[in-house]
Amino acid sequence: MSQYLVLTAMGADRTGCVSELTKLASECECNILDSRMAIFGSEFTFIMLLNGESRAINKIEARIPAIAHSLDLITMMKRTSGHRTFDLVHHYQADYAGIDQPGILKAMTAFFATRKIDISSLKSEIDPETNHMSASMLFALTEKISFEDLEVDFLELCQQTDVQGCIKKATTNLL
Repeated sequence: MSQYLVLTAMGADRTGCVSELTKLASECECNILDSRMAIFGSEFTFIMLLNGESRAINKIEARIPAIAHSLDLITMMKRTSGHRTFDLVHHYQADYAGIDQPGILKAMTAFFATRKIDISSLKSEIDPETNHMSASMLFALTEKISFEDLEVDFLELCQQTDVQGCIKKATTNLL
């Protein structure tokens, strides 16, 4: 029976770390269903959703500590279930930008949470020299949620928080 494992690795940004982790997944006969990598300062974070037979998942769980030690990485692993399927029919991207102020990201994420809309991807950044921030969020809607109402409410929130924003059809599911 297929099992699932989420693996997160963090450490100094060095060439080869991601290659070693994906090589290990392959050697353990695990499939990489999804992965994301990001650089924060001089640190990197890598997340993978793996699946494989019980033997493969057990094998990678046993081998990760040694690889993490050799690469000077902090790792976390968590067993999980497979992908959930939803009746999501339309994928969108919400973007906003402006001068950074405390609480904007909290307000934006709460906007979607209170409407029971899951954010599938979030990227935000601030330019420390200009204090200009920008963010992009991907989400999907069911037929039950009115895009038009959501867009009006989102633009109203943008005006309240003094940022420029828009929602558009998503062209990809990765940021």
